[in-house]
Amino acid sequence: MAEHSEVAYTTADGNDYAAHEQTYEGFIMLVKYGTGAVILILALMAIFLT
Repeated sequence: MAEHSEVAYTTADGNDYAAHEQTYEGFIMLVKYGTGAVILILALMAIFLT
């Protein structure tokens, strides 16, 4: 049977929580600006292609 004990990720060897947070913040920024860019492109298409 598998063990279902609690895993302590913060104390495991090799985890770099600061790098994890930095990567997550970069991903959120990419999604935010990517969404804005898509909205801008769709708005410009609606204006100039109709």
